[in-house]
Amino acid sequence: MVRDTAKRVLEIESRAIAGVARRLNRSFDDAVDRVLECRGRIVVTGMGKSGIICHKIAATLSATGTPAYFMHPAEAIHGDLGMIVEGDLLLAVSNSGETEEIVRLLEIVRRLGASIIAMTGDSRSTLARHADLHLDVSVDQEACPLDLVPTASTTAALALGDALAVACYEQRGFSTEDFARYHPGGRLGRRVLQVRELMHVDDNLPKVRRDAPLSETIREMSTKKLGMTCVVDGEGSLVGVVTDGDLRRRVLTCNAPLQGVAADAMTPSPTTIGPEELASRALGLMEEKKITSLPVTKEGQKLVGVIQIHDLWRTELF
Repeated sequence: MVRDTAKRVLEIESRAIAGVARRLNRSFDDAVDRVLECRGRIVVTGMGKSGIICHKIAATLSATGTPAYFMHPAEAIHGDLGMIVEGDLLLAVSNSGETEEIVRLLEIVRRLGASIIAMTGDSRSTLARHADLHLDVSVDQEACPLDLVPTASTTAALALGDALAVACYEQRGFSTEDFARYHPGGRLGRRVLQVRELMHVDDNLPKVRRDAPLSETIREMSTKKLGMTCVVDGEGSLVGVVTDGDLRRRVLTCNAPLQGVAADAMTPSPTTIGPEELASRALGLMEEKKITSLPVTKEGQKLVGVIQIHDLWRTELF
């Protein structure tokens, strides 16, 4: 019985979203254009359950490169209208399109120089008729047995808000690097960490000149504790790496393994990665090459750091 109820609710709400998808038309294209052309910010407003949905829409827009915030319509008519300035765009969400607090805002918002996109379930409503654009989020029924509690209607509004945000960020060419800038914390932030944020640099970067004695090379490896050292030329460009494995192989194949210089023991032309690459890309390279460290280089193989597999494990992402 309980699961039957859950199934019915999910089916009604899925049909609501499918209905919105079928009714997408030129108004949605125009709404995307309006958002992209907006010189100010997107101000999202709604009362009650719609207001909760508006918080999420504003957050999704902001997270994907479109500056947006939520404005409570009741607070707005009591002083918070100072949030809106010329060039802003008001995205107003109301299933009925007759929410008193929002309707009272319409003329004032226009005088402030902002345009209006309405998201309602009634194209003949006051809000729909007085907006610059109307997006249809009507549903056949709510998911509650009384057909009263906002359920399917709020789901439809939320889904269309997501569609608007994603369409805008695709049109902007929003990149993984952009996403990383907006999500520095939490698990999402760790997924988009860049190599430069984790690499060992300056005094923690193991490196020796190609003519450094092997005794000095081993000392550098032991001091920096990464199990390897980079080998550079006089210009600071990477020419090779010496790893614990390189030294073990030298012991097995050379009569005087500790004699010589770093260049004698190094692996030339090692796999490298750029500092702006994603940390996940570094992990993929290390797994593919079966290595535990990657030199980080910029133009002309200039050595700028080293990233080690343990640095990635410590992010708790992988």
